[in-house]
Amino acid sequence: MRRWLPAAFAFTYFVIPLFPPFITLTAVTIPGVSLLPRAAALTLLAIVGAIAVYALLLLLQPPREKPATLVPLLLWLGAAMLAAMLGFDPAGGLLFVAIFGLAVIWHLTLLRYYRDPGVSRAIVWSYLSSGALASLAAIVMVLARVPAAQYTIGHGRAIGTFILPGELAGYLIVFLPIAGAIAACSHVGAVRALAGAGVALGGAALLLSFSRAGWVGLAAGIAFYVLARRKARRRYAAAILFAGFAAVLLVFNAHHNPSENYTRLSIWQAGLEIVRRFPLTGVGPFDFARIYALVRLPDGDATAFHAHDFLLTFFAETGLIGVLAVLYAWYRFGIELFGRLRDAAPANKTLALAVAAGLVGTLVQGSIDTVSVVIFGLWLPSMALALVFARHGLAEEPA
Repeated sequence: MRRWLPAAFAFTYFVIPLFPPFITLTAVTIPGVSLLPRAAALTLLAIVGAIAVYALLLLLQPPREKPATLVPLLLWLGAAMLAAMLGFDPAGGLLFVAIFGLAVIWHLTLLRYYRDPGVSRAIVWSYLSSGALASLAAIVMVLARVPAAQYTIGHGRAIGTFILPGELAGYLIVFLPIAGAIAACSHVGAVRALAGAGVALGGAALLLSFSRAGWVGLAAGIAFYVLARRKARRRYAAAILFAGFAAVLLVFNAHHNPSENYTRLSIWQAGLEIVRRFPLTGVGPFDFARIYALVRLPDGDATAFHAHDFLLTFFAETGLIGVLAVLYAWYRFGIELFGRLRDAAPANKTLALAVAAGLVGTLVQGSIDTVSVVIFGLWLPSMALALVFARHGLAEEPA
């Protein structure tokens, strides 16, 4: 059964940029344009689900392993399921649980089978190719102004296969450090060339997204990497953060509707009101938009799809139980990662810290913008990738 793992990983990593249209399967009215029709999104979800069933069967093969992140992730999944069942839209909430469950299986399968023949090669080639193509598509689409509806809704910002510019930015915050680290650590010229192309195209796409949260998030991730590599270079980390904030201030309203600059203040207040009313288990996953209309301030936006802060969104939708589960999962991941980094080879440390830098960047971005594709398609797989990089590096060089 394990001989199909490289193909399964390759397909899954390649289609990450197509995950955002899954939101069209919920009752939420999306604030953008989905390039995938509903039928195609359902088909893709079914294929990913079938791969997850296959991976689950492999995970159940003896000897069964219990990685340090297993219990925290199961607690997180259980908290989401409880919130969904007690929420205002159990069907939509259970879709959240199902998609999140796929990410848990992805995480655990990567931890267990990363060193199988062909798996590392498949992940590297597929991830780098997908990221480079997704970036190129976003650049071409925004320069050509097609589709016209997407260009108009996005105010001329790069979006590509994603629904919103912030989703493209969130994806690139993780992708760029990983591609850069692979370019630095790989001994194979073709891999270095592909990774370099990914960095160049991804950097251009991120700039064209004009995502203020994305720019600051990437700057924070790079600053974290600099600090983690050499504490003596703290001044460089501060300079990187300053450059990120300066870029935002210089083009603050570029390709943005200025009337949207302060809408988050009223949305945050509405989110806090939802937390006050449903503190223990929240209103249910994906149900923030449904309840927001009932608690928004008179001068607030008519609609909001999340709280524009990942912790506040989790608190509103899954309650205190969900927030504690999320924080515990991140805590256990951090403890495990830095435990592995203590004995890691230099190249392995470079790769693992690059993944960690991307994750830190998404947390910074997520403090002012909630990005679904990051939560569902990047957090848990990237946590696993950081852990296996710290212990095994690239494992086997792609040929």
